[in-house]
Amino acid sequence: MTVVLAVVAAVLTGCGVYLVTAGRLSRVVIGVGLLGHASNLVIFGSAAQVGGPAFAGDEGPFADPLPQAMALTAIVITLGVVALLLAIAYRSWSLDGDDPVEGVDVVGGAEVEG
Repeated sequence: MTVVLAVVAAVLTGCGVYLVTAGRLSRVVIGVGLLGHASNLVIFGSAAQVGGPAFAGDEGPFADPLPQAMALTAIVITLGVVALLLAIAYRSWSLDGDDPVEGVDVVGGAEVEG
């Protein structure tokens, strides 16, 4: 199961990086969302110890709540960044009718000189 999570996180990271380096803000927003999901999968995959809930009254190994807290924090941060990028993309679209990223060639993704 850990290998599957690693492969899915790698695919999401690759797709997210590809979309973030694209020349459109709408693709950047989707790419940031995919990177957030990939980071959550990595955090959940790193929580190797499986145990019972801490307040169930059972004796024995308990699950570590730190990866869950880190994943919740990552979800909130990703939501805030995506909301900010959506507002910027909407403002750019309403002013220009398009959402290009300045300084990036849309076709190749390379920076434009000057």
